Amino acid sequence: MSNHDKIHIDACLVQRLIATQFPEWASLEIKPVELSGWDNKTFHLGKHMTIRLPSHADYSGQVETEQYWLPKLAPQLPLAIAMPIAMGKPGLEYPLHWSIYKWIEGNTASIERIKNLPQFAVALAEFLNALQQCDPTGGPLAGEHNFYRGGALATYDTETREAIASLDDKTYAEVTTEIWNLALSSTWQSPPVWVHGDIAIGNLLVNKGQLSAVIDFGQLCIGDPACDLAIAWTLFTGESRDTFRATLKLDSATWARGRGWTLWKALCWAFPGEKRVDWRVVDEVLADHRRECK
Repeated sequence: MSNHDKIHIDACLVQRLIATQFPEWASLEIKPVELSGWDNKTFHLGKHMTIRLPSHADYSGQVETEQYWLPKLAPQLPLAIAMPIAMGKPGLEYPLHWSIYKWIEGNTASIERIKNLPQFAVALAEFLNALQQCDPTGGPLAGEHNFYRGGALATYDTETREAIASLDDKTYAEVTTEIWNLALSSTWQSPPVWVHGDIAIGNLLVNKGQLSAVIDFGQLCIGDPACDLAIAWTLFTGESRDTFRATLKLDSATWARGRGWTLWKALCWAFPGEKRVDWRVVDEVLADHRRECK
């Protein structure tokens, strides 16, 4: 999907939607947040709320998933998560459901803003442990609605093998094929657990250098938690990665699938419609795989 396929969303549109559907908040200031994602456009609504609008119909199912499940999961988790307050309805100006959330204090995580990376890794792993222990009864299974996060990695087999085949460096091609084959050689053998689906640095908030909140649960489902491990190679290195892994206590097959998910994204996807290999992440995955095989 390219930018041309996305719905044009700006503060003026959001102001009209609020005035029409939630007139009690029409006097509040609306302005874009510091960092908005690809799936949704996010705006401040006054000082204590945010508005999130899907940028394409492909992401519209995320709204109802978050509206229903986040209030149920929040009391069981050790960190703040986005809490929906209201849901906007489709209309002539904007054709999809959209959400209003409580504002969570904090800044988008970055290496510069994280005080201690191993401690950050422990906090995130403990959050994922708690999420995986929540009752999965009735949870949405992985599927097309969440781009198969938490589902079978084999969904992306053809795409990944084509990306590997296009690599100029044959050594890279051989090792990445080995990693990919290993990732596909196992499946999650336990009952399905809750999966965030997009544990990335842009979806983590920090306050005073500490992990304080996890946001953007649009890919939420129950299934295989391997895709939630990608941050082990996109953010963590060395001690922090080892700490993250030790705290999570998932088996080596799940970690192999986690490397597979990370490799797929690094080789095939930077932003939708834009092919650009993330070599730094590929190198992290390759180095970790080699260490695992020693």
